Amino acid sequence: MPPSYNGTCRGSGSSSSGTNMAAVAPTGFHFPPASPTNGQHTTYFPSNIGYAGPTPTGNEAALVQTAPAYPVHTGAPNLVGPESIGGAKSGNDVSAASLTGKKPFDIFKNWGNLSPWYSVPSSTFGLPDTSAEAPEGCRVVGLHFLHRHGARYPTSSKEGPEKFKDQLEEMAKQGKKWKAKGSLEFLNTWEYALGNELLTPFGRQQMYDLGINLRIKYGFLLNNFTDALPVFRTESQDRMLHSAANFAIGFFGYPHEEQYLNSITYETPSVNNTLAPYMTCPNANDWPKARRARYYINEWVSRYLKGAAKRLQKDVDGIDIGPFEAYNFQQLCAYETVALGYSKFCELFTEEEWEGFEYAMDLWFWYDSAFGSPVARIQGLGYLQEMVARLTHTPIATHNSTTNSTLDDNPITFPLNQALYVDATHEVVVLNIITALNLSNFAETGPLPYDHIPEKRSFVTSQLAPFGTNMQFQLLSCDSTPSDQIRIIINDGVTPLTGIKGCPENKHGLCPVDTFVQAQKKIISETDWEWGCCGDWDVLPGTGWNTTTGDSPSREEVERDGSGVVRGKWSTEYFCKGHDR
Repeated sequence: MPPSYNGTCRGSGSSSSGTNMAAVAPTGFHFPPASPTNGQHTTYFPSNIGYAGPTPTGNEAALVQTAPAYPVHTGAPNLVGPESIGGAKSGNDVSAASLTGKKPFDIFKNWGNLSPWYSVPSSTFGLPDTSAEAPEGCRVVGLHFLHRHGARYPTSSKEGPEKFKDQLEEMAKQGKKWKAKGSLEFLNTWEYALGNELLTPFGRQQMYDLGINLRIKYGFLLNNFTDALPVFRTESQDRMLHSAANFAIGFFGYPHEEQYLNSITYETPSVNNTLAPYMTCPNANDWPKARRARYYINEWVSRYLKGAAKRLQKDVDGIDIGPFEAYNFQQLCAYETVALGYSKFCELFTEEEWEGFEYAMDLWFWYDSAFGSPVARIQGLGYLQEMVARLTHTPIATHNSTTNSTLDDNPITFPLNQALYVDATHEVVVLNIITALNLSNFAETGPLPYDHIPEKRSFVTSQLAPFGTNMQFQLLSCDSTPSDQIRIIINDGVTPLTGIKGCPENKHGLCPVDTFVQAQKKIISETDWEWGCCGDWDVLPGTGWNTTTGDSPSREEVERDGSGVVRGKWSTEYFCKGHDR
């Protein structure tokens, strides 16, 4: 992982000369110390000295089957929100909201993929008469659990929060003066204190809590592992390794190493990995195809933050504040809060502007990773193939996507008979999989416009892909049906499966497993991975071309004038033909 910034420029605040050298970098020390003076005394501190006392354990928890209600996860323990929002008393104040009749404003739910995950009511997804506990007359017999890593620092990029840090740093080098006042006065002594990509302390807590959460709900499934250990999966990236480790400590307790097996898949170019499919899908790294959201983001940010930029500009001399600088401030609010616990940047914007930020994230992920992206379904394809293999207890017949034959054909690294599976991945992959499954209820109000927020929208990123987002593929045996049933629960909200061919309307979101499998097999057979990932096609930017299914343009579209698809040809990129399958 790239190291966090470790510069030496350190500010002295505002001065009488008007020069501002506000700190823009961490002070240089990162815990733990490289050579602690007492580090050699480990023999004095053994991890176990015996005398443990009585150690009998009890039965496994089974909350999802035994409790009369399902626990609600509020999402942001140990984080502090702003005292005010846009100069007004924070809308998080419940008493103030009750006087106005307005629903309390929760800033943590308006950060899109940067929001901490929270329980979403099933009614939000269209099923008001159910919740995630087993319906009456049903019992849980298995679970496939997919989750995102916990909260992290910003990814390594010269855009977003780091761009503002770089701007201040460059001004300091050039000796340019600036000074802030009013709402931005805190910038005079502010320093950039974020790293890159790594899990934050709050992110560690999210994963630990998620592990405990799952154990309390589904611990009884471990009773099926009478002669083998569970195999969980994660990737080699630092935040993925540490997310999986913290989750495991929460789920199994310490020490956890001898209670499960952790399959770590390579997240690197040219190695197939369904949990990081973009690594072997060239078109997923071709910006005109894979970054369609840029057009929409640029249009939307210039609109919804135009007033905020003018307001903030009045409080700083020497720095130009436009809509995109304000957008970076909003990102700094979210990143600083999940990394440091609190951020002064959060107070700078109104509730309406925070709702605009949430919608900016919706545009971003709709057009880059979900139903509006031409490379969404193909990236979720491999995980569908693995799920079908697990549900049918049958090895993958043909490796023609991002599945890894070395791992998936080995029953040791990819067992097919577990009652519990746990896979850790990224938010973009979760959205790829939601799209590939054809959970079309989330696409009902798309495509998303760039000039206003629709009054009702079915696709909300903070509900589907926040930090710690999780999907439960719940397998049930029900007295009223002859065959096992499956349903999908996203962040505790049960979603309809009516977009999946053959799945009936059901108030509990149930679908026969056999029907679900046949529908997924049809999707797999009809999705052309080679063309989607390796075809030399392109689409017009912005509204010139659209999809609401996450599909690549067909070969027929490429041959048809006026379709919005740029004429293309077959590609013979080596990594589409010869990488490790």
